[in-house]
Amino acid sequence: MSVSLRTSLGFCLGLAACSLVAQPKPGIDPVNLDTSVKPCDDFYAYANGGWLKSHGLPADKSRYGAFEEVSERNRAILKRILEGTSAKTTWPKGSIQQKVGDFYASGMNEATIEKRGLAPLKPALAAIEGLTDAKQLPALLAKLHGQGLPGGFGFYVSQDAKNSTQYLGSLGQGGTGLPDRDYYLKDDARSRDIRTKYERHVAKMFELAGDTPALAAIRAKIVLELETRLAEAQWTRVELRNPQKRYNKRTLEQVATEAPGFDWKGYFLARGAHPADINLSQPSFFKAFGKLASEVPATQWRTYLRWHLLSASANLLPRAFGEEAFAFQGKVLEGTPEREPRAKRVEAATDRTLGEALGQLYVKEAFPPAAKAKMLEMVENLRAALRERITGLDWMGADTKEQAIRKLNAFGVKIGYPDKWKTYPFDIKRDDYFGNARRASAFRIQENLAKLGKPIDRTEWGMTPPTVNAYYSPTMNEIVFPAGILQPPFFDPKADDAVNYGAIGWVIGHEMTHGFDDSGSQFDAEGNLKNWWTDADKKAYESRTDLVVKQYDAYEPIKGEHVNGKLTVGENIADIGGLKVAFAAYQNSLKGKAVTAPIDGFTGPQRFFLGAAAVWRNHIREAAASFRLRTDPHSPGRVRVIGPLSNLPEFYEAFGCVDGTAMKRDEKVRPAIW
Repeated sequence: MSVSLRTSLGFCLGLAACSLVAQPKPGIDPVNLDTSVKPCDDFYAYANGGWLKSHGLPADKSRYGAFEEVSERNRAILKRILEGTSAKTTWPKGSIQQKVGDFYASGMNEATIEKRGLAPLKPALAAIEGLTDAKQLPALLAKLHGQGLPGGFGFYVSQDAKNSTQYLGSLGQGGTGLPDRDYYLKDDARSRDIRTKYERHVAKMFELAGDTPALAAIRAKIVLELETRLAEAQWTRVELRNPQKRYNKRTLEQVATEAPGFDWKGYFLARGAHPADINLSQPSFFKAFGKLASEVPATQWRTYLRWHLLSASANLLPRAFGEEAFAFQGKVLEGTPEREPRAKRVEAATDRTLGEALGQLYVKEAFPPAAKAKMLEMVENLRAALRERITGLDWMGADTKEQAIRKLNAFGVKIGYPDKWKTYPFDIKRDDYFGNARRASAFRIQENLAKLGKPIDRTEWGMTPPTVNAYYSPTMNEIVFPAGILQPPFFDPKADDAVNYGAIGWVIGHEMTHGFDDSGSQFDAEGNLKNWWTDADKKAYESRTDLVVKQYDAYEPIKGEHVNGKLTVGENIADIGGLKVAFAAYQNSLKGKAVTAPIDGFTGPQRFFLGAAAVWRNHIREAAASFRLRTDPHSPGRVRVIGPLSNLPEFYEAFGCVDGTAMKRDEKVRPAIW
């Protein structure tokens, strides 16, 4: 998942039974192992080598592993739901079946989409072409942003990081079409090649919209030059991980003073927003943006905004636009040879647009109440284990321990699906895919703006029920597990406890530990960005996190391209700590009972670690791996296995790893935090 600046969502994990898709064997399937590899030499290959050999990388995937396996099974359920609801045209208007069915039908109606061509873009194109003076830019951006269209920067409402009982509007950097500033600024061969292909892609999209090749080439160069200037002002992803640095509360008058050249009051007036205060997330970016807003001619802004309109709308327009968008985003950036079938793309769009309406239909089939009860039991066992570990830490003082346990006890827990379902009070028309998507975007934007001045809604979810992921929100101080991830191999009611604690238990521990990683640890029990550490304990903590950074900096998944230890440190802390806590919870769950006999020749502890390793198995294309190394705060799948396990004495004991083996790191360089 891309880095989110919205602390309301926080930290993600990463990336159902259905007769149409083969189900995995409960627990550990020995055919997925490669016993020719010694577990203490390379546990990732040992635990997953058989699966890696028997499973290929589908042509329409940039990565394929446990997450994608579960997603495909979930999608088979969603496909059946959507095909069934869309086939019926007599659902009561406004019902969830009518909305999801008609939205899906509109997306599958390619003939109507082709016939309409670019006609749906005419109002927005006319507004852009009406920009004759840069002084008109604030009102135009306000209009486009209100429709969910990108350009220049973003404005959104989320919890105030230093007063979590209130909402605060935030201005965040943006305005670029490539996924990270480094693609514009680095001079390595891969970056130069991507920039060249991006410029060609922009030109091709302009040609599809009616420009001559010569004019399209000129306009593409204008886009790249302006986006490069925006990228030069953007903060790095490592800088964006610092919540204190991102918190810069200002009055509107102060924003106007710090970022002159752009009429901020006019922008907010046109948005219909009246924020008393604003978080200026990246002050230096907005100072540079104000300068660009006043210096760049209106003709160039028109070209730039026209490009972003085309790019943002590509998958709602005739096939040629979507194919061209995929040719760059899918093939160039991630190396994926084939585009997903249309049905899968529209299904995903339905989930993004009407996620909790579709989610209601999904959970009826895929998430029984017994699964939720078991998850709640495991969460509390993990909470107890983490409480024990905090109490026993030898590097943390009593005062900090008291605050850490207070925060842990205050964790909110959401499992499966919301207690209160979101409604979607906008029209969904069976023959208007573009209009449906735009009305949905406008609704989401207005819904977000309307939060200003209202009480915090703690019932909201940041993910839809079918999502195969999980997250921790620092401002909510809550951990959230959608029903979508609570499926094999992550969570399997038919598997033994050792496997479930290794798989979903690690996921639970991972999200809990995010509350105490280098960023999450800066928020208190109420979700406020507030220091609760003594100076001595903070120093001791940072010396341990420095070891994590150094360990992961050394991993080189692609020759010449390393893991960024500072970008991934939060996720790596959560992986290491979460696994340790999950193992402690597994041991506690035995309640002193004698360990059961081995299953398939493996002891309980061994099955715990095999279950843990299985969730990170995946194939990935080199282009996608490079893309993720630049942009993803998570380490690659293989590293997420060998990195944490090679630090854990519990793993050494389970598999008899001795000094000198690759999976047992020297104690002097071994980070031990939670």
